[in-house]
Amino acid sequence: MSINQKVCNCNFSAAAVFFCIALFIGSTLITVDVKEKIMAWLPTDSSQKFQFDLNNNTANSKPMEFDPCSSQCRPSGIEALPKGMVSQTSDLERQPLWGSTEKKGNSSSLKNLLAIAVGLKQKQVVNEIVKKFLFSNFTIILFHYDGVVDEWSDLEWSDTVLHISAINQTKWWFAKRFLHPDIVALYSYIFLWDEDIGVENFHPGRYLEIVEREGLDVSQPGLDIEKSKVHYRFTERQREGDVHRRIYDLAQGLRCNENSTGFPCAGFVEMMAPVFTSAAWRCAWHMIQNDLIHAWGLDMKLGYCSQGDRTKKVGVVDSEYITHMGIPTLGGSNVRKESGGSSTTDLRAAVVHRCYAELDMFNKRWQAAAREDKCWTDPYPQA
Repeated sequence: MSINQKVCNCNFSAAAVFFCIALFIGSTLITVDVKEKIMAWLPTDSSQKFQFDLNNNTANSKPMEFDPCSSQCRPSGIEALPKGMVSQTSDLERQPLWGSTEKKGNSSSLKNLLAIAVGLKQKQVVNEIVKKFLFSNFTIILFHYDGVVDEWSDLEWSDTVLHISAINQTKWWFAKRFLHPDIVALYSYIFLWDEDIGVENFHPGRYLEIVEREGLDVSQPGLDIEKSKVHYRFTERQREGDVHRRIYDLAQGLRCNENSTGFPCAGFVEMMAPVFTSAAWRCAWHMIQNDLIHAWGLDMKLGYCSQGDRTKKVGVVDSEYITHMGIPTLGGSNVRKESGGSSTTDLRAAVVHRCYAELDMFNKRWQAAAREDKCWTDPYPQA
């Protein structure tokens, strides 16, 4: 062999050795890098198992087994329970101590709820409301804001409805605390009414037929303009058709036309007699601020809780209409309380002042929340 051949062979051998060393080091670094990336993707328990397999060089020879339990998402607090024992919802139906004598499923007709904040002074008006709703198989709950319950026991239906009492609390205070969406999930429609409602021209069954046919998630009966205290033209009863979803009015600065999508032209209801589907109520309940018990301002935003376009899913039912008497209750119209021994405070005026303060607070909270939530897009941006 010539000297040139020996030199060539030596150079080739050295290059081969250098290449093998580089390949070994590079593959090791690549393996570590890939392993770290895989470990970052996997859950903790799975990554630990995969770590063991990689360290023993068995990752390529043994496929990782899928654990169906690791992908289950369980609400906090029930991790210790077997899945079949978790009851996530409830209802307001009473159960006899000796067990039910009805066959399972017979109570399904009781699928709608009426909740009213009541005081003894409006007992006869409430009596007329309750009798109509009981005839249509509603579950009924009365929120007694004056603390008087026993004086209702002479009414024939008193023992068939639920009574909850808390002095000087509003309908929305009660609703936030006792009508959680998981508690009223059984009910297709939730009626959350004031007590000063006349129902001479209202039938609950026919009302439900209309809102279901029209696909209204948030609604209210139209107001009889001749007998009612009306705040907004939108909620006035119109004499043609069953439902209206908007008004057209260029007078009085309203500028309501076919392009209007919100208050005061469309997409809202008033607070005295709203009606919600179960899905809409779940949204509305979360929007009720725990400390803003008068809920002023909430009505203007209820359209956001419709399950779709609020100009189509929110409306006023005209063919089944009511009278809103507009009777002041909380605080009383002539109630006065001594303060400081000399001056007096009109409690009703204080209540009204608080309502306006809550309206301002609610609007500011909405604006702040909309500004801070970078993942939320307003479907109804203001012009």
